[in-house]
Amino acid sequence: MQGTALYIAAVLGTGILVLPGLAATAAGPASIVAVLAVFVLSIPLAGTFAALASRYPDPGGVASYVRRALGQTWARMAGYWFFFGVGAGAPVVAMLGAEYVVAIVGADRSAVVWVALAIFVPPIASNYFGLRVSGVVQLVLTGALLFVVIGVVSVALPAADPTNFEPFLPNGWGGVGTAISLFVWAFAGWEIGTHISGEFKNPRRVIPIATGIALVVVGVAYFALQYVTVAVLGEAAGRGQVPLLDLVSTSTLGVGPVLVAVIAAIVALGVLNVYLGAFAKLGASLGRDGDLPRWMARGVESGGVPRRSLTVVVVISAIYFTLMVLQGYDLTPFILIHTSSMVCIYVLGMIAAVRLLTARSFGWWLAVASVVLTLGLLVLAGPNLLVPAVLAVASVIVALVKRRARSRTVA
Repeated sequence: MQGTALYIAAVLGTGILVLPGLAATAAGPASIVAVLAVFVLSIPLAGTFAALASRYPDPGGVASYVRRALGQTWARMAGYWFFFGVGAGAPVVAMLGAEYVVAIVGADRSAVVWVALAIFVPPIASNYFGLRVSGVVQLVLTGALLFVVIGVVSVALPAADPTNFEPFLPNGWGGVGTAISLFVWAFAGWEIGTHISGEFKNPRRVIPIATGIALVVVGVAYFALQYVTVAVLGEAAGRGQVPLLDLVSTSTLGVGPVLVAVIAAIVALGVLNVYLGAFAKLGASLGRDGDLPRWMARGVESGGVPRRSLTVVVVISAIYFTLMVLQGYDLTPFILIHTSSMVCIYVLGMIAAVRLLTARSFGWWLAVASVVLTLGLLVLAGPNLLVPAVLAVASVIVALVKRRARSRTVA
């Protein structure tokens, strides 16, 4: 149950706050096709990560698989991309939740920073006491999140109007392609279980089951939200900044603003709870392997609490958070750093999976399909690959420095 909750929170994430409206704007009623398409495309990716995590449980996650298959330098590259690149998304989550809450309660926008900082505190405290405590907390948060999603759909569904599905393709298949690109971001996060696979008593049994359940739950949740968004709001679906608020406003219960504020808080807390724990474990594993200072390695063992690494994660998040505030709360650059780094990690991870999994097995074929899909995403990332490129160069420089140090030792 805890494993399933962690996966659901990592993937469902903050997308439910904004994506239904954005996708409806791009593709109209056909946005429900985009949800189905990305759900199908995510099956091989999720399945491959489940196969890797269940067979090779290690807190290093994707970086550890890359090390086995491609060598230390490539593994260091993947580790840096996740620790320093994907980490840019943590303050984005907090800021997005804060923006939602502040906008709904009508507070002054200067309160956004303080609300975002307040959102950060519980996940940090939870992970400070270890992933076992964190897993229980996550189970509660995910249960609340699913309850709210079901509540929004139930409240809005009676106002559904079948005529809102006509015309079905107002922007053609190009609009569907744009909506698919949006939902690719929504369905990312399946790699998160690879970093905590060692925390499960029986990863070979638990991880595939947790992944399968989470895949179905997330797919149904996004499809249901997309359906009611189109059926209830029609052409107005993408006009508001808070589509979920627009949905619950169609009822006479009068709980719209409060409900949406609760959703934003639950989503932000849940996602941060998962990712801070994963970042901390990864940082400890990078310290263990000598890719980061070795004093960070404490707590890397199964059941250990990587408090030193968590402290570094908090510092990195604080730096990104400060830069975000200085740029006037512009989230776009940090989202692009996050997503482009994820794509790079996925490419290396899937290539490693092809080499590690038994040839022509079911998991191997999933990995082959995932390599093709992730290479396509890499092409789409294009100009947003600057930060991953810098981190890649840094990993190569570290390799050269280590090689030179070894040569001097031998001499």
